[in-house]
Amino acid sequence: MAKLSKKYAAALAKIDRQKRYGLDEALTLVREIAFGKADETVEIAINLGVNPKHADQAVRGAVVLPAGTGKVNRVLVFAKGDKEKEALDAGADYAGGDELVEKIKGGWFDFDTCIATPNMMVSVGKIGKLLGPRGLMPNPKVGTVTFEVATAVKAAKAGKIEFRAEKSGIIHAGIGKRSFEHASLKDNAAALLEALVKAKPATAKGTYLRAITLCTTHSPGVHVDTVAVAAEFKLL
Repeated sequence: MAKLSKKYAAALAKIDRQKRYGLDEALTLVREIAFGKADETVEIAINLGVNPKHADQAVRGAVVLPAGTGKVNRVLVFAKGDKEKEALDAGADYAGGDELVEKIKGGWFDFDTCIATPNMMVSVGKIGKLLGPRGLMPNPKVGTVTFEVATAVKAAKAGKIEFRAEKSGIIHAGIGKRSFEHASLKDNAAALLEALVKAKPATAKGTYLRAITLCTTHSPGVHVDTVAVAAEFKLL
């Protein structure tokens, strides 16, 4: 077993590992025990009662965090003509067509979000094996394949994040920075949880929100009382 650092051990000692904390208490605690010098990301892990191996139980979507992510989101849009200009006017960092496809083939990935108009997807499909593993492939299910490029760009810049259940049914997401106000982190967490409940598959049976854990980039996790959270936000 790897030896714990003194700072990690000290943070761990402040947590009751058998307790399920209310969301307010958990958010306060996770910020208090963070020991990294940088402004660490506050992360949430949610274990859902689904089996993503079955297509009808896949959970995937996107949500705009009301307080943003605290990160600079560099947006690239695959579009031509008026749609290219529309994207740039809306705040896209890069916009273009086949020239961007070729640039990416050469190993360029200085962007965080990809949006594409439907008529560009044939070209984008040629670099799907490069974009897919990085989570950058545009997808109509999360609103990144659309002719409404201005709306998509503004949402991405405003703090839109995508979520997708892993094979084990767990969703991982950043909900802001340690420096955020408490209310901002809580609003972001609530927005994500509400989006997950709306995305609940009809075939999912039993308890949907099985477990919630909060942490920062380097800190130990704090377990959250899922029943209390569901009741507070009227989720289920």
